[in-house]
Amino acid sequence: MLPYAAYLRVYEPLAAFSPRDQRIWTAYAESRDRPRRAGALRVEHGEAVHRLLRVPPSPAPEQESPNAYLRRVEDVLYVCPWQTRLRSWLAFASFRGGTPVKLADRFVPRAIAERTADDFDRFKRAGTSLRTYIQTSTWHVPTAWFVPFDSTERWLVLGGETPESGDPGAQAVAAPARNMLYVTSMAQARRRVARALGVIKRHAPDTAALGEFEEIGRWLEEFHPHSLVELDYGGLVHLMDDETLEADQSVAELAAALTGLDNGQEELAFAMYQRVVLRWRSIQALQSAN
Repeated sequence: MLPYAAYLRVYEPLAAFSPRDQRIWTAYAESRDRPRRAGALRVEHGEAVHRLLRVPPSPAPEQESPNAYLRRVEDVLYVCPWQTRLRSWLAFASFRGGTPVKLADRFVPRAIAERTADDFDRFKRAGTSLRTYIQTSTWHVPTAWFVPFDSTERWLVLGGETPESGDPGAQAVAAPARNMLYVTSMAQARRRVARALGVIKRHAPDTAALGEFEEIGRWLEEFHPHSLVELDYGGLVHLMDDETLEADQSVAELAAALTGLDNGQEELAFAMYQRVVLRWRSIQALQSAN
């Protein structure tokens, strides 16, 4: 849970959950003690920092988080469970798989790392689903994440302002003082991803972006068809000033790139795509800045 991270989330309608979970989430939504949207990211980040600063560190919590992000649209409750333990396990497994052993041991002692891996293995052997409702990206927004959305679905809040537009749950959800969100229906998200995949397969089947788009498409297919999909710039808004945020039209530019590619306007397609890539490359470069 790094502070400079963006999130792609799916909110399923309450009816998509088991009767037991429906009771749990209904009670949770009515609770006055649950983290509100305005402070939820701070709570998640604080918990992660506390675990990693412990002596010895704890790569994953002992129990799964009882928290969730919530939205209400026309009296329907939508739920996006945090799944902090599962997401921590998956992130730690990826970290260990991509880091030399000696270097990894400097971050987490080997005995603790092996115990964490054993706990995750037992979880997997129990046959529990590894599906996550939240994808996380540090220091940038992956290009494929813009595909499920339309520019009219942007919800931009600069300090003390009213939402700019588009969010279907805007009236019901308290937002952080500064934020950038896109929210759409699952049906629209799947339709846009399918269209993008069709364009790329027809005109640029060898591009590296194809695999990323296919991965997003497969992930979205795992959820209830009446879900909501949300792109949250999260902590990345703190790497961008107000002017940069207002000028960020990555969703519209990528859509224009795909339309241009499909219409044979290759120069336009390339120019729009490069605007998106270069914008986020410059932000990602801040990771290694002094």
